[in-house]
Amino acid sequence: MKNLILSVALAASATVLVPSTVSAQTAAVAKLGAPSQMVLSNTTRVLNTLEKRRAEFKKNRSALNSFVFSEFNQIFDRDYAGRLVLGTNGRGASEADVRAFSDALADSLMQRYGGSLLDFNTKLTPRVKSEIPLPRNMGVRVVSELTRSGGAPIPVTYYMHPVGGTWKVFDVMVEGVSIVQTFRGQFDAPLRQKGIKAVTAELRSGTLKASAN
Repeated sequence: MKNLILSVALAASATVLVPSTVSAQTAAVAKLGAPSQMVLSNTTRVLNTLEKRRAEFKKNRSALNSFVFSEFNQIFDRDYAGRLVLGTNGRGASEADVRAFSDALADSLMQRYGGSLLDFNTKLTPRVKSEIPLPRNMGVRVVSELTRSGGAPIPVTYYMHPVGGTWKVFDVMVEGVSIVQTFRGQFDAPLRQKGIKAVTAELRSGTLKASAN
């Protein structure tokens, strides 16, 4: 279940936040700030498109990948997330190298988890719990949970900050596990041993794959 929710969160950066009815959505948007409103808007479009094109996507993986990458790029700040994953391993690296690593990491994520969108159950019930400012004006934390029949709610939290007049996600936490922290731990040793250029090349070739397991 965690990988499924992660795939949806990465593609729409908050698919689990969609209210189940139009009236619920209207009420929710009225109470939330701009980041959560943006999340709701993007998520509604993603779910509607997914339901309409599910049969097509099952037959045509290229069309699914194109859809996933388009949605992901609209709201996810891959450059900033990549810098956070690099941590101290990004010190001294050029802007071009950091961007190349960030792009390779994001593409690896979408290739690995994008197909899981086809298994997403839109009948799950989402709920936005709060929108909390981050320290030092770094952005906001949108806290949500996904309720389901016969199971405990699944907590999903989105970290967002303003970029060029809009809001973008730079980290997602699923069931208490941050993707930034997970990938920082996964890539720390390879980055220290091989350097950013080599790790980027391995991500591009598929020799090294991002995994949130």
